[in-house]
Amino acid sequence: MLRAARRAVALALALAISFLRFSLRRLRGPVPLEQRALWLHSTCRRVSSSVGIRCEFCGIPPSTGLLVSNHLSYLDVLIYGSILPCFFVSKAEVESWPVFGPAARCGGAMFLERGNRMSASLVAGQMAERLRLPIPVMLFPEGTSSDGVDVLRFHSRFFEPAVIAQAPVTAAAIRYQIEGGVEERELCWFGDALFLPHLWKTLGVKGFTASVCFAEPRRFADRGSAARQTHLQVTALRNAAPAPENPQPEHSLSRAD
Repeated sequence: MLRAARRAVALALALAISFLRFSLRRLRGPVPLEQRALWLHSTCRRVSSSVGIRCEFCGIPPSTGLLVSNHLSYLDVLIYGSILPCFFVSKAEVESWPVFGPAARCGGAMFLERGNRMSASLVAGQMAERLRLPIPVMLFPEGTSSDGVDVLRFHSRFFEPAVIAQAPVTAAAIRYQIEGGVEERELCWFGDALFLPHLWKTLGVKGFTASVCFAEPRRFADRGSAARQTHLQVTALRNAAPAPENPQPEHSLSRAD
């Protein structure tokens, strides 16, 4: 409990500093989308460092196009956001979360109301616009987080903007390794688990490493093949668990700031 409390204070302080910087930037006028993504990148690095998350990756993070990954937890957003600037496609519920909702809005997230065709069309249009920028769009095409046992089926609809634009699609896989041989599913947020109790439990974990592996970018002729092929790539990356080439132990903020 002491470890969780200490990290909770560090988390609150890191977020407060980031929001203050964003507020000061807004005093100079509207914040462009690219700068919002860079702000979120800096924030994710600061937060992950403050709570002691170790992050490492292999492969080359994309600088444009569509990035797709398996989805294990809200932590995935923190990890990917700390590795590279990107625009997240997020479920609509996140927008109403305290602190994390405003952070997502400031970072330029696109909010999808699941089961709502109008919302889906709006988000697809936003994705098409963002794909023109030199910052990738981050999509979790499973549509929900899981316990990590299997990579769930990818929904193909949101591959369409990348297919139409002939933008590169990069598959990636994320996994968590917890000290002491604790199973990965202990960090996964799935089913009916409540957010705040799970966050408190996560803050109390002795230590863990987030590992991400990026595949080579590809272009696809249709959304169906894009969903199937990237699903195969992500599954293969998860099963292979290659040794990372670029350890990022404490997310040195000198490069982000």
